[in-house]
Amino acid sequence: MTIKVALAGAGAFGIKHLDAMRQIDGVECISLVSRELDKTREVAAKYGIAHVSTNLADSLAIPEVDAVILCTPTQMHAAQAIACMEAGKHVQVEIPLADRLADAQAVVALQRRSGLVAMCGHTRRFNPSHQWLHKKIVAREFALQQMDVQTYFFRRSNMNALGQPRSWTDHLLWHHAAHTVDLFRYQSGGDIVQANAIQGPIHPTLGIAMDMSIQLKSSSGAICTLSLSFNNDGPLGTFFRYIGDSGTYLARYDDLYDGKDEPIDVSRVEVSMNGIELQDREFFAAIRERREPNASVAQVLPCYEVLHRLEQQLA
Repeated sequence: MTIKVALAGAGAFGIKHLDAMRQIDGVECISLVSRELDKTREVAAKYGIAHVSTNLADSLAIPEVDAVILCTPTQMHAAQAIACMEAGKHVQVEIPLADRLADAQAVVALQRRSGLVAMCGHTRRFNPSHQWLHKKIVAREFALQQMDVQTYFFRRSNMNALGQPRSWTDHLLWHHAAHTVDLFRYQSGGDIVQANAIQGPIHPTLGIAMDMSIQLKSSSGAICTLSLSFNNDGPLGTFFRYIGDSGTYLARYDDLYDGKDEPIDVSRVEVSMNGIELQDREFFAAIRERREPNASVAQVLPCYEVLHRLEQQLA
């Protein structure tokens, strides 16, 4: 059976998912939704997608659509995920699940009632680098003691990853910190029992903090220090240093290095070296196998509970 997919959001991340789906057998994107119709048609033509719209409801009304991938602005994620499940569609929503705890809780509650597959794009769980380390942790070959993380971008105006203007404002806490908060909990194997945050000045036009520092402690005893900035005019991205009882490792997206910056071969960890593709493979496998996916909305909810606590602290 071919799983037929609607994708909402034809920007930088939507294209990553379209490229990923091309590598997965038994999956076909049949509907594309995005804000600007001409650009949406252009992307649809490139990927051979017949149906285009600027309204997600049009895609949800297509009986053949089995599942939806949401790559839309953060503020729309929860409501759109709920709309997908109310239409009887499985849904994968890109990170973050929501920018309010109550909205995240509502998505989880509907998933539990519906029994549909609902997953959030916490890609760090799927990058081969982090998977390699997770397997060592599960095998008790490596115990995490400290995770040191830098999330650095240069975004003093509303631009996306392709350098194009954005219609919405990104957020260090509810988007970028979500990656690390969830990954730290996943890798430490415990609940986050302490969390602290401080932030720098609020940008006069964007209305968000451009710099932030977060400290976390797991019930396992491991600690995490996360530095985030939209002011960094230098190497961009998120870089993880794992310090443990049997070694130090540096994870840079899909690639992994030891503490002396020597590369580690992680090419045999999974069927691909593309974290987004592996994330999508898990989503479609869970649909076929009628099971809960890794990074289900229920599994990642504790991350959003921590973000909520940090937001209250910052306020």
